[in-house]
Amino acid sequence: MSFKSGFVNIIGLPNAGKSTLINKLIQEKVSIISPKVQTTRHRILGIINDPNFQMIFSDTPGIINDPKYPLHNAMMKFVNEAIADADVMVYIIDINDWRADNRTLIEDIKKKYHGPLLILLNKIDLSTQERVEKQIEIFSAYTPVDNILPISASNDFNLELIKNKALEYLPEHPGYYPDDQFTDKTERFLAAEVIRGKIFNYFRQEIPYATEVAVTEFKEEENIIRIAAEIFVERLSQKGIIIGRGGEALKRIATDARLELEENLKKKVFLEVFVKVKEDWRSKTNNLRQFGFEL
Repeated sequence: MSFKSGFVNIIGLPNAGKSTLINKLIQEKVSIISPKVQTTRHRILGIINDPNFQMIFSDTPGIINDPKYPLHNAMMKFVNEAIADADVMVYIIDINDWRADNRTLIEDIKKKYHGPLLILLNKIDLSTQERVEKQIEIFSAYTPVDNILPISASNDFNLELIKNKALEYLPEHPGYYPDDQFTDKTERFLAAEVIRGKIFNYFRQEIPYATEVAVTEFKEEENIIRIAAEIFVERLSQKGIIIGRGGEALKRIATDARLELEENLKKKVFLEVFVKVKEDWRSKTNNLRQFGFEL
C-alpha cells in the first residue's frame, strides 16, 4: 500500500465544534474549548501518524461574517489559507443552529475550493432523526450524500468514519512532519493557550475577547518546567478584573492553568503569571504581529 499524506482542513461557524473535534480525532489537547464564540484565533494543526498515512487536520477560527477589528481580519486570513491548501475540506455544522446560513457559506467556499468536501452535521445527540435526515437532504446539493456525516464530536460518534472517509481522498505523498509530532505548535504556544482558555471559561462579556497571552519564559529543568506568562488586556479596568480582589481571580487562573499544564506536560510546573495593559491591541498591527498574527 502506498503512503498517503495531506491536509484535512476543518472550517465552520463559531461554536460548531471544530476544536472539540480535532482534539478528539488526534487524542491530544491542541485547541482550547469554550462555550463562547471565537475562542480559536490561530490555525492549529493536529497530526495523526500511521504506518500507512499521515493525516494533518487543521483547526481554524470560526468564520466571521462582519469583522470588527483587525484581529478578526487576521483570524479570517487563517480560514482562507485553510481553504486554499486543503487536500480534503471539512465543513462542520452545529445541526441545532437554526440561525446559521451555512448554505451561503458553502456556496462561497465552493467557488474557491474544488476538491473533495465532507460536511459534518455535529451535535446530533441533541437533535432528532427527522432533522438529521432533512439536513442531509439539504446539503446533498453541495456534496455526495456519502460525504455528509452525522456526528457527535463530544460523544466520539462517527469519528472513525471521518478519518476513513478523509483517507479515501488523501493523495499519495510522503509525510510532511516527523512521525512523533502531533501538532505544529510549540509547547510555549500551547501553554499560552491553556492560560487563555481559563480566561475564556471564567470571565464574561468582553474580557476574554480583549485578552491575549504570551509566554515569556519556558525553561525545562530535570524535575520541573518553569513558565512565565503575561496576560495582556486593553484597559486598566480590565486588568483589575483579571487580578480580582486581593489577587484571587489571577490566583485561580494560574493555579488551574498550572494543574492542566502538569497533566499535559507530564511534569511538575512552576508558573508565574503577570497582567499588563496594551491599549487597543486588537486594532494595532504591530501588537497583532507580536502575538503571531499576519495581516
